[in-house]
Amino acid sequence: MLKECQDNFYTTFGSYLQMEDFHKEQMSKSSWTRCKINELAVEPLDKTSSLYTNPSRFAAGISMDAVEDTAQNLGLAITVDGNIYPIRDTAYKSLLDRAKIGGTVLPKLNRTDLAEILNICFQRHSSDALLLIRDEKVSAVHSGDEKDYSILPIYELVTALQDKLDVRFTGNHFETGYSDHALTSASWTMPDQREDLIGAYTKVLASQGKTAMASKLMPGIRFMTSDTGIASAKVSALLVGGACPIHIGGCIAIDHRHNSKVSDFSAALDQLFAKFGDSIARLQKLLEITLEYPVNAMTRICKKLSMPKKAAVEAIKMFEMAYGGGTVTAHDVFMAMQEIPFILKTDNTPESKMLVVEENMARALYLRWSDYDLAKAVEY
Repeated sequence: MLKECQDNFYTTFGSYLQMEDFHKEQMSKSSWTRCKINELAVEPLDKTSSLYTNPSRFAAGISMDAVEDTAQNLGLAITVDGNIYPIRDTAYKSLLDRAKIGGTVLPKLNRTDLAEILNICFQRHSSDALLLIRDEKVSAVHSGDEKDYSILPIYELVTALQDKLDVRFTGNHFETGYSDHALTSASWTMPDQREDLIGAYTKVLASQGKTAMASKLMPGIRFMTSDTGIASAKVSALLVGGACPIHIGGCIAIDHRHNSKVSDFSAALDQLFAKFGDSIARLQKLLEITLEYPVNAMTRICKKLSMPKKAAVEAIKMFEMAYGGGTVTAHDVFMAMQEIPFILKTDNTPESKMLVVEENMARALYLRWSDYDLAKAVEY
């Protein structure tokens, strides 16, 4: 069983209360610490380091499990206000950002050399850093300027979202939730608002002979956020009912910047109904776009959206086999692309990667499909 201190820890939630309780407890056990960048000091924490053999040097409460896990992963520790903490792999990018360095050679360095380079660079910067200490490790090293990074506690975001849903989307149903050290997500369906949100769209589907698809679809939303810098606090529109949720575009997004507050997120949620309607309108518009070279169009769009090659090629082949040479719309191709997350899911792809793929796929609704509907075949 994975322990919360481990870098690859994740958990799922079958109910909203379960998710709320988890993030409430997580918030109570986490700390945000500001200090000067030039006060930070990094040292190696691999199995050959002196720190590894002297765990009493770590801050109170740091277990050997956390030390062992770090030695097998990032292999670095950091001193903050006189206390030494292991560094989680989620903090690596922000650590380099504070040092203002980058490059492909850095991960290849031994930990002693990497620590030395980071420390030399830290000494050149007197601005503030904001560190997230969670589950026995430093999980992020953000800029300490509130204009550059604003704390938006996950517990407060999810409670604000649930409160808004209960007012505007009565009868909403929590579907599932997920959390790891990099990302948190959750999805809800709104069965009582099905007619208002997707009624017109499903009627058009039915009129085009897609009755089975129309009858299964249910409107939903997905919430996503990150305390480690990889995602804003956002809510996206979903269609639920197939093998995987169909992500059809972002509705609300509040960046962890510019002194943003949870109240800004809550206020933005007032636009959720209208924004959902915009996403459905874009999806419905695809029904009007006829493609002459649908296989080529699908291939080009999958490449444009950086779909994982193996799954994309498999989905394209499946579509090519099913394509009988009749009239094909951009909507048909977009729905065929939904095989990609299903293939990834059956291959046990990590949830965090699945979320990114589904979000990228929704960008297809904003593309000019004629640019990709070309006679010349293209290799993936």
